[in-house]
Amino acid sequence: MPRPVRNPPNPWQSAHVELLGPPPAAALEVHEERARSIVAGNDSPDLPFRFSVNPYRGCQHACMYCYARPTHEYLGWGAGTDFDTRIVVKVNAPELLEARLRSPRWTRELLAFSGVTDCYQPLEASYELTRRCLAVCLRQRQSVAIVTKSALVLRDAALLAELERASRATVFVSLAFTDEEQARLVEPFAPPPAVRLTTLARLAAAGVPTGVLVAPVIPGLNDDQVAAVLERAAAAGARRAGLVPLRLPASVAPVFEERLREALPLRADRVLAAVRELRGGRLNDPRFGARFAGLGPRWAAVEQVFRVACRRAGLQLAGGNEDAPRGPPPARQGRLFPEPPAG
Repeated sequence: MPRPVRNPPNPWQSAHVELLGPPPAAALEVHEERARSIVAGNDSPDLPFRFSVNPYRGCQHACMYCYARPTHEYLGWGAGTDFDTRIVVKVNAPELLEARLRSPRWTRELLAFSGVTDCYQPLEASYELTRRCLAVCLRQRQSVAIVTKSALVLRDAALLAELERASRATVFVSLAFTDEEQARLVEPFAPPPAVRLTTLARLAAAGVPTGVLVAPVIPGLNDDQVAAVLERAAAAGARRAGLVPLRLPASVAPVFEERLREALPLRADRVLAAVRELRGGRLNDPRFGARFAGLGPRWAAVEQVFRVACRRAGLQLAGGNEDAPRGPPPARQGRLFPEPPAG
């Protein structure tokens, strides 16, 4: 079981303070855990990768739509503010990863970072678990792909560039808004869009292959910003792009609705109606093959705008052989990352 830390490291009192923004209003609890494993496998037909690494549970970014919120319920906690403020740190993550990658049974498939939580959330500034895991991957010439909202990834730009030369390293920045105020209301403790665009530019300048994940697209709220996001990301150096509609599994739906009504009371009903149109009358469709797809003419128009904007900006659609690791076996085909990082 995770053990609570009485006085957790304070990432806002560090050299990275300019990247992290203001601390959250809710009290932070940090729980350290010696995990039994760090590489999670999945056999979902919706996901184009089979293995992922998550050094943390929960996420301080507190995004109202985060699909990973129900994972906190497995710990006996809640999917709302508990997910945002009760963070579990897997302190032995690098050691576990080293052992897994050294195993003769490891097949060197692509490792995805941030499948269930943002691996560069603020506590990473203190614990450096993601950085140490990437150092393990470099020693083992292990291909990785990262999705993050955080500018803290810039700390590891040189390491990621070296890993790209040795094997493969791709960083996708999750960005669904150009409207700074909307982003602040929906993703209250994530870096603002302008910071994420700067992050893209600096990673690209450092020699790290980059992409933009337009995720999640929330109909009635930010679906009119897709083309602008792609244009600005391409100008910042992104080479690939992915698109993901909002999904609200299980207890995420009531958290999203409550926070949406509080943050945007005049738009909430319109947004929720558009989400139901996207999901055939419900707020979520959990079926394989439907989770990452959308229904109706509105979503068809969003996909068309996405394809046209990618073509105009010279962006490749995320996925395909260009993202396969160098060495057997090849990565699954399809969109490289069909979900944004948690939180």
